[in-house]
Amino acid sequence: MRSINMSYLNPKTVTLIGIPGLEHMQFWIGFLFLGVCLVALMGNIFLLIIIPTERSLHQPMYIFLAVLAATDLGLCAAIVPKMLAIFWFGSCSMAFDACLTQLFFIHALQGMESGILLAMAFDRYVAICDPLRHTSILTPLFLVRILLMVAIRATVLVGILPILLKRLQFFQSVVIVHSYCEHMAVVKLAAENVHVNKSYGLFVAFAILGFDMIFVFISYVLIFHAVFRLPQKETRLKAFNTCTAHIVIFLEFYILAFFSFFSHRFGHVSPYAHILLSTTYLLVPPALNPIVYGVKTKEIRKRAAQICILKPDTWQ
Repeated sequence: MRSINMSYLNPKTVTLIGIPGLEHMQFWIGFLFLGVCLVALMGNIFLLIIIPTERSLHQPMYIFLAVLAATDLGLCAAIVPKMLAIFWFGSCSMAFDACLTQLFFIHALQGMESGILLAMAFDRYVAICDPLRHTSILTPLFLVRILLMVAIRATVLVGILPILLKRLQFFQSVVIVHSYCEHMAVVKLAAENVHVNKSYGLFVAFAILGFDMIFVFISYVLIFHAVFRLPQKETRLKAFNTCTAHIVIFLEFYILAFFSFFSHRFGHVSPYAHILLSTTYLLVPPALNPIVYGVKTKEIRKRAAQICILKPDTWQ
């Protein structure tokens, strides 16, 4: 008879149990997440259709928004299919290598999303604080370099996480208490020293999310300082209005990100609450981003109306 304390040596498969404590509700929760995912898919596909075809949107902010939309689509594709398979069909088993692959894509795309938000904040900073040099600073070549740096940073830093997990041999369990393969959820399965894994995970979180959040915050301090020095109230409101969509997206992304991050490592949040929160953090921003920018941007509203065969005049 197998001992309950027996370790698993180099497991080939793992089991994702979904949302512990809410197994009886997972079937219905799946419809909620499917609805959020469909909104995200439709909204971001609209952005990827509208931005390249609308010449007035060929500006750095909207180019970054298009890349953000592609990143959000990738996040939905990485998370939702397997999660719904668990909730609806009880398909809980997953190859360990496939789990590490999902882990890489989820965290790498998170890192890219954070970097794009920082790039968008820099664009707003230049547009408001140094408008005469905006086009000369944010040239097409400069945009390509920024996006390459964002992608390379996330890929390299996050790519080491599955490599460190792969070197672990002994696991006390193969049951992941989560609805997707998340780094710390996998680390907690190990039956050997994981100090390096935990420390490097913290380093990646602060090197990407922490770094980006600090510099986005600094950008907006400088932006608000410049805006409040403008002589006319109407000019101040107009300048501030160009930033509101990005501020909303920035706040909802980083507040959910850090609450999820710290509750998993240092808090005493129940497992089902953490899993619901972390899944919400990954799926809600992709659904909200196109809505926020669609509401704030006249050109996007008009093109979306034309695609939906509505009268554009109703959106003005």
